[in-house]
Amino acid sequence: MADRVYPSSKQATNGTAPATNPSFPATKAQLYGASRSLYRPQTDHHRHRRSSCCSCCIWTTIAILALVLLAAIAGAILYVIYRPHRPTFTVSSLKVSTLNVTSASKLITNINLDVQAKNPNKKLVYSYDPITISITTNDIDIGDGSFGSLVQGTKNTTLLKAAVTSSNKVLDDTSAGKLKTALKSKNGLPLKIELDTKVKAKMGALKTPKLRIRVACEGIQVTVPKGGTATTASTSNAKCKVDLKLKIWKWSF
Repeated sequence: MADRVYPSSKQATNGTAPATNPSFPATKAQLYGASRSLYRPQTDHHRHRRSSCCSCCIWTTIAILALVLLAAIAGAILYVIYRPHRPTFTVSSLKVSTLNVTSASKLITNINLDVQAKNPNKKLVYSYDPITISITTNDIDIGDGSFGSLVQGTKNTTLLKAAVTSSNKVLDDTSAGKLKTALKSKNGLPLKIELDTKVKAKMGALKTPKLRIRVACEGIQVTVPKGGTATTASTSNAKCKVDLKLKIWKWSF
């Protein structure tokens, strides 16, 4: 029995080849869509984590502000209780025994200096390190010395005494010439005294760290001694400026 042959469902018509669907390259939108990951909305876990971080930041800020406020209140209370004031200094006496420049530009100085230090506070004690002394005239250093360390109690006035000297200190030509001319002046020499040290304040059980303090005294006039007789400087117009800031929180004095 002969096999039957079934004709193809897509037979050529009129002897032409069967039609096929044409192929086109993928568009940019199709390529972008293929590579783009699917959007996944945030889960409740991520939202909870972000909410926890925000809460932590808020409470930290509140805690810091609270500490700042408490520190400010404590500082204000201390300021009201202790009413702190800076110490004051006064030049009591300055006597010049020797002040001379030799032909070799060597400076010889011998000065006796008395300074009065006063603590005006009722509840504050000052503790001073050794105090260095520098005396200048027209920006020329003519002598150095020092006061010893000092603990100054409340409402206390202390007289400090020191010898200020400059033995055979060699000056440069400019300074030597300038000082020799000034020594011949009938009006005398203007002097400036500078005191440098560190001080610590004690208020009951509280103590401040050591702070640098500088005292500058100006308005002092002295004539050159002659014949071995010491001369006393005029200190009636002397004014001493104290450069010290003790801070209790944001209040300073």
